[in-house]
Amino acid sequence: MSTPTKKQAGTRWAKPAIVAGSIVIALLVLVLAARWFTGLDAVKSWMVTYRGQSELPATTPVGFPAWLGWQHFLNMFFIVLIIRSGWQVRTAKRPPAHWTRNNKGLIKTRNAPVKISLDLWFHLTLDALWVLNGLIFIIVIFATGQWLRIVPTTWDVFPNAISAGLQYLSLNWPTEDGWVNYNALQLLTYFATVFIAAPLAILTGIRMSGAWPKNAKRLNRVYPIELARLVHFPVMIYFVLFIIVHVTLVLATGALRNLNHMYGSSDAVNWWGFGIFALSLLVTAGAWFAARPLFLRPIASLTGKVTK
Repeated sequence: MSTPTKKQAGTRWAKPAIVAGSIVIALLVLVLAARWFTGLDAVKSWMVTYRGQSELPATTPVGFPAWLGWQHFLNMFFIVLIIRSGWQVRTAKRPPAHWTRNNKGLIKTRNAPVKISLDLWFHLTLDALWVLNGLIFIIVIFATGQWLRIVPTTWDVFPNAISAGLQYLSLNWPTEDGWVNYNALQLLTYFATVFIAAPLAILTGIRMSGAWPKNAKRLNRVYPIELARLVHFPVMIYFVLFIIVHVTLVLATGALRNLNHMYGSSDAVNWWGFGIFALSLLVTAGAWFAARPLFLRPIASLTGKVTK
């Protein structure tokens, strides 16, 4: 195997460097354009009317209960591992092992179970847990009124979202109090993530899984697997970008207070929420490391036969 020359190594790093440089330049241009635009008198007047935050209904609860913090952690835990396992399914050339479901347990089918890769088994298992966690989340937020914080209830949320976006882009970030009310751009982003991106991930994932009925010819013509594949991967990219932007803004707009909101169920500014967040990262990192065939085989064998 030949060792790459200095010229080849330089060429390999040149394209990523050009892409990164182009992104930085584009962002600088957008920031300068936003600062010029928001400095116009007409725009200033418009942004006085639409400050970036819509009024919430009077019945909207204030603050974040402890169960919401647990939901947030579990969602983060599952989605990180789902992205990891999904990427493995997409890129692995030779699966480390295969899994075939036992056909004698709670789930019995007339046809013999299909053998799938261990990576796909792990991905589907995580999907099922993530969906279960999501269903609990949806039920509880509607039962407690927390849905009012992430579902638009007035039309002025849209101009306010544009205003908030211009404020972020011009680096004059909107003044906000997430304990009481998200800004309109946050609200729409959370709504899109919970009620659009998540259902799309589930519906396309089911279409690509073995649970989808293969003999439903009419249904398969209306919803072909190629369409599901076309949508599923971009949805994963959306979640990756959402996580990057979300974490960046959490840390950049008052890390201790924001982390206390999400993990400490408190509006105080102290290190309690940060400590819980750090512990959650360690747990997630440990699960990331443990998600290997050595540890997955005995778990998968509880519900099926694991073979090479």
